[in-house]
Amino acid sequence: MRRTGIASTALFAVLLLTFLGYWMGKATTSAKAEAPEQSSSAAAATSSNSSLMPVAPPGTAIYSAKRGESIPIIARHHLSKTSYLTSVELAAAIRSANNKGSANSVKAGDAIIIPGILDTPIVEKPVPVRSDFEVRALYLTGVMAGSDHGLRIIRRWRELGGNAVVFDIKDSDGILNIPFEHPLAVQKRRPVIPDLPKFVHFLHAQNMHAIARIAIFRDEHLVLTHPELAVQSRRTGQPWKENGKLVWTDPSQPKVQEFDIALAKSVAQSGADEVQFDYVRFPAEGDQKDASFVYQKEHPAWHRTDVITDFLKKAYAEVHAQGVLLSLDVFGVMAWQRSVDLSHTGQDIPNMARYCDVLSPMIYPSHFFGMDGYAHPGDAPEHFIGESMERFHLITKDTGVVLRPWLQAFAWRTKTYSPKYIQVQVEASNKKGGIGFLFWNANNNYAKPYEAMPAMRAAKLIRGDEVAGSTPTPVSGGVKLVSAPAR
Repeated sequence: MRRTGIASTALFAVLLLTFLGYWMGKATTSAKAEAPEQSSSAAAATSSNSSLMPVAPPGTAIYSAKRGESIPIIARHHLSKTSYLTSVELAAAIRSANNKGSANSVKAGDAIIIPGILDTPIVEKPVPVRSDFEVRALYLTGVMAGSDHGLRIIRRWRELGGNAVVFDIKDSDGILNIPFEHPLAVQKRRPVIPDLPKFVHFLHAQNMHAIARIAIFRDEHLVLTHPELAVQSRRTGQPWKENGKLVWTDPSQPKVQEFDIALAKSVAQSGADEVQFDYVRFPAEGDQKDASFVYQKEHPAWHRTDVITDFLKKAYAEVHAQGVLLSLDVFGVMAWQRSVDLSHTGQDIPNMARYCDVLSPMIYPSHFFGMDGYAHPGDAPEHFIGESMERFHLITKDTGVVLRPWLQAFAWRTKTYSPKYIQVQVEASNKKGGIGFLFWNANNNYAKPYEAMPAMRAAKLIRGDEVAGSTPTPVSGGVKLVSAPAR
């Protein structure tokens, strides 16, 4: 019995092991069979995920958003790599390209399409026009020109028939609005026009003449950072101040002249069509007897007028070689050629006119204090514009220079400022030989010139010259576009 029991037990064990072996082998075979399917599914999933990753269309880039970022932050980061001028415009384009509506939020890892990507930096060339091209321009500060508001002003002016903009490269505070590599160029802030060729390209795309304004010898930043370049005081041996303000470089200082000419050439090489010099003069106020200048030792027989003329002769040759126009802003009162004005400013108009293409007298009626017996000159625009232009025409008639005046587009010291005030100035200038006009408003508020443009066109006060290559565009009231021949 004992042996039979053992045999039975052994038989049962064999059968159990055989059964377990069978099922383990089946399970292993099943697992092996399933493994390729699982591998295929994983590959398919990976392939599917890869196909969902966006491919950047031409002219765009894909950026993976980081934690804490937003569309405005991403726009500021990428602005220099795109064709857009402001981060606000780029942010709007990013929202549109990514179907974001008005939302600015993004999640970490989001694939963001950046539109307007440039393959290479923009290189812009001047668009030549004749010196007697009828410029219809308004003035923008550098800060305004580099802003979204400034771009709106430019587009609005173009729609109304304007064809040019004067914008600051360097105002009398001396702060540079563009990047400029030079030993004397100490940047105080990030340039508000960080890419001048791109900005000029925008103006050219609007068929507009680009006029780059540079304040020359009144340069507060330069004399503060380099006091050795300032006008010097005879009494103290320290930098001279005009009515308590340290703002004037020495116009006869060779380093100052070289700096300004180098800046003008750089601007021309960035595509500007015209370089405009302002403050091309000596200081006219303050203690004149205490002011000491380099030329008084280097050229003792010279007068201030000789210094200004000599500088312009050099600058004109350098700037003209770049294929652009050179224009000069001068005091309106200089048309009267009073000896006191000549001796202080050094602005000998007939000589200056020989070394520029365009002369732009600043003939704002409100600035003719006590002139010609008018108690309120600001309310006599027809007289002072007409009288000034006639005098300027008389003293420059043999030079071939074009007269293009700065006109008053602000309400200071006048009770009659209006669209009609604007029109009266343009009409008075035209009658006395003025070609084109420049509107000045320090705050860049041009509501009255905007209103005046349709009436001036209707009165045929605008000749209608346009930059070569322009094509007629729909403008309220209609503007006849006439391409100017190449210089």
